[in-house]
Amino acid sequence: MSVHARLRATVPALLPSSQAGPPEIAGPPGHRMLVQRSDDEIVAQPLDDAFAARAGAGVRFPAPWPRSRGTWEVAPDASVAVFAGVHAVRAVDPSGATRWEVRHGCWYGACREMHASYDEYADREDHRYPESGSVGFSADGRLVWAHVRGPLPEGELSPDTADEWLVIDAENGRVLARADAEAAAAGSLHLPHPTDPHQMGLSIGEGQDGAPLRWGRWDGRELAVDCLDGDLCLLSLSPSGDRLMTVSHDQDSLAVRDSHGAVVEALDWDAEATIPQHPDVPADTDEDELPVCWDWAGGFLDETALVVSTVESDEEWGQGRHWLVDTAGTHGFTPIDYPSPVSCEPTALGGGVWSTLSPARDVLHVWSLHGLEG
Repeated sequence: MSVHARLRATVPALLPSSQAGPPEIAGPPGHRMLVQRSDDEIVAQPLDDAFAARAGAGVRFPAPWPRSRGTWEVAPDASVAVFAGVHAVRAVDPSGATRWEVRHGCWYGACREMHASYDEYADREDHRYPESGSVGFSADGRLVWAHVRGPLPEGELSPDTADEWLVIDAENGRVLARADAEAAAAGSLHLPHPTDPHQMGLSIGEGQDGAPLRWGRWDGRELAVDCLDGDLCLLSLSPSGDRLMTVSHDQDSLAVRDSHGAVVEALDWDAEATIPQHPDVPADTDEDELPVCWDWAGGFLDETALVVSTVESDEEWGQGRHWLVDTAGTHGFTPIDYPSPVSCEPTALGGGVWSTLSPARDVLHVWSLHGLEG
């Protein structure tokens, strides 16, 4: 038995794929936008409920450095973009003017300089492939949470602190709180609580060393950081923010957890025990040649339904598979059928919909299932 995906919208990229990263749909239902980053700029296009561009609402943010030198995020109202670079976090207006900047330690591991500008290391061979942090806007857009390499110019938290987690006023760049992230990241990703601007998830990648997961709570004065047990990649939050979807660093375990890291109601699935054998596997294949794993992809479609995938371990045998997971226990895991083959992982958008990227990386397809649209 399977469920059938229905194509809701086809959303073309804003920039040519040869010049930019893949297009993404950001924001919650009712406030979605299409965003794409080239070396020179971020382009953001607000979308209506049918995923069509809102006339005259597009905006461009000139970039202070190439896209290979950090990460970025656009404010929920598309009024400002924040770039997390090698040496600083910088907020940029559509005019290209710097609204504010917070300098920090260099993300190139062996460098101990406090750079004043990108030009200081732009042509240095040893800074071509730095590690990186990330930024995330709170649900109301008033705060920027930033994962940076310490120290800040005004001093270290302690001599042993490598990475810091900051809460910043999005309007003026004032650092409101800082804490030790207790990590040494190669990269990271912020996932905001959908309704509470004072809570944020931070998924950190340390390469082969692990995947620390942090949950932050800011009370208006201090930033408290929970270090969730295990090497876990945070992929999605439910609409209420009460549930987290995680996949283990080794991709063996998929789970739904609370914000303290505890598995919710035994919603924890081992890949080998849960994923059925791919239908195109030859009958004489040795079981030792059939590794299975969850992709680091997918997320909540609504409070109880997830979309997940096993494309990485399926690709050796044939078409990658996507799955609908009913965490309420009615249907369990159900394969998703598409009108035509889909070759990439899914991205959950909330409101009962998800997207997939075309092989040419120039079109996003938005999908839904009957009864889940919202």
